[in-house]
Amino acid sequence: MTNDLVFTETMNIFDEPFTTAEVIAKYSGNGIKTVNNRINQYKSDLEEFGVLHFNRAKPAKGSKGGRPHKVYQLNEEQATLLITYLDNTKQVRRFKKELVRQFFAMKQELLQRQLFRGIGKVDRLELTDAIKQSDVLNSPHDYGNFTRLVYKTAIGYNASQLRKARGAKPKAVVRNFLTADELKAVSKREAQVTTLIELGMDYSQVKAVLTGKGVIYQTTLKLPVTAQ
Repeated sequence: MTNDLVFTETMNIFDEPFTTAEVIAKYSGNGIKTVNNRINQYKSDLEEFGVLHFNRAKPAKGSKGGRPHKVYQLNEEQATLLITYLDNTKQVRRFKKELVRQFFAMKQELLQRQLFRGIGKVDRLELTDAIKQSDVLNSPHDYGNFTRLVYKTAIGYNASQLRKARGAKPKAVVRNFLTADELKAVSKREAQVTTLIELGMDYSQVKAVLTGKGVIYQTTLKLPVTAQ
């Protein structure tokens, strides 16, 4: 069975994991009409566990007409409850077990990212303090320059590219959209930069040292064509 049963709206660490009615229909062996009918039939039950979200999907490319249709998004409790309203076939039971596993795995990933996000705040504060207290750094652009250097040498991309690739708003806190491995790499690089600044190095010297070390964790992004 596919590993893509559970999603988040974006890569934000505070997004709530969900699955869709279409996923449930496909892997439980039920038609989408049957699943949607159950959702509408037991809508009040499902809404006891949160707002019942949906998107409007356009007809598949190449199909003959048709109107945009609702694609329901269900959180873990809603999806689990909905499945109990379907026929308890062997396929449904197998799907339910896999869905539970993937919801758990997604929540663990998000919790781990939140943990490293918290640790990273400390590293960030230490870097900020080091820049402020430095005897050789006095440019108003130092903070931005070091931030860009950290991201480029930690994971291979700058903050702007990361936001675009992860569906974040232009001024969103980019750390909220990083994976656990990316967060660890950024924190490690920030700690190194802090040490080099405390040793009395200016930006060009720090850049030369880090460039020689290479990227800590080369992440992979699907960047827009216009991105540089």
